[in-house]
Parts: sequence; structure tokens; C-alpha cells
Amino acid sequence: MTLTGWITIVGICSLGAMSPGPSLAVVLKHTLSGGRSQGYTAALTHGLGVGLYALISISGLAVIITASETLFTVLQWSGAAYLAWLGIKGLMSRSNPNQNLPEVTTQSAARDGFMIVFLNPKIAVFFIALFSQVVGTETSFAAKLLCATTAMVIDGGWYLLVAWLFSNPRWLKTLQAKAVWLDRIFGVVLVGLAGKLALELA
Repeated sequence: MTLTGWITIVGICSLGAMSPGPSLAVVLKHTLSGGRSQGYTAALTHGLGVGLYALISISGLAVIITASETLFTVLQWSGAAYLAWLGIKGLMSRSNPNQNLPEVTTQSAARDGFMIVFLNPKIAVFFIALFSQVVGTETSFAAKLLCATTAMVIDGGWYLLVAWLFSNPRWLKTLQAKAVWLDRIFGVVLVGLAGKLALELA
């Protein structure tokens, strides 16, 4: 793989990571609810999920997923259902007089960060389209691993930056004081995204 090809991957993966969507909503939700460590956890597992999808795609296994219309549809509906579930949880948030923050755990942050990627087969399509432009049959395993690692580092790095920015002590306290309403706003966003995906599938 040439340097130009690698730079192409860096540029496109950066744009993809920074595009607003359900992943951003999930990382922000855990950052505002549980603070920097929870946001970092969601960001890191999201990056690992992207890296895994990239490796699967570049290894050719994602072709099997996209070639099976039934499997692809099941994954899409599962993704829509998971987004809806996260959104409904946010909409059902209630004020707690003894605690400003909804209860979150490292385990839930790790789960949500990874599952929001795993249940989105469009990521596989994205990587197939991207890697088909720069990877050929002669591409070595080391080069393929570099491509997958690049995607993982860019994605994880972007969301780590998001978690760091939104957990700044200067204004995190104000945001956390309104955590329940923020949770409900994120719930609306996630349910809306789930609904949009469901309409596209119907």
C-alpha cells in the first residue's frame, strides 16, 4: 500500500468519525452522566469496535455479511432496536433528589460504546467501499493490519477528545446538574435515529 493510499484512509476515516450520529450521542451521554472515565470507556470500546469491523472488512469477511440480505437486514433491525432501547432509557430518566447523575457504570459504558458499532452493518459497507480503493490481492497482512489499526486509532482518538472536552471541570458541573434533561434529549435523538433507520428498512 502506498503512502497516498494510507493518507486517503486517514482522511476518510477522520471525516467518518467526526460525522454526527448515534455514536456521538452515546459517548456524550456517558460522559455527561458518568464523567470523564465513563466517556473514555465508551470512546475506547467504540474505537475497538470500529477496528474490529475494519479488520473483518479488509479480510473479506464483511463481503459475506453484505452478500446475505437476510443477515444484513437482521443486523440493521437489531441496530435500530438497540438505538430505540437506549433512547427509551434516556426518555424514562427521572430526577433523583439525592443524586444529580443517572446511575451509570463502566460496564454499561463499555457495552454501549461497542454495541453501537457492532449492530451497525453499514460500517462494514463503509469500510468495504473505502478499502476497495486502496487494497488489492497483493496487499500484505501487515498493510491490512495497518489500515484497520488506523481506523481504530482515529475513531477512538476522536471520541476520547470529545469525552475530554465535554468533561471539562469548568462546565461539567453545570451540565451534570441538568443531566436528567440532557439524558432525555439524547433519548429523543436516539429514538429519532432508530425511527429513521426503521423507515428506511420498511
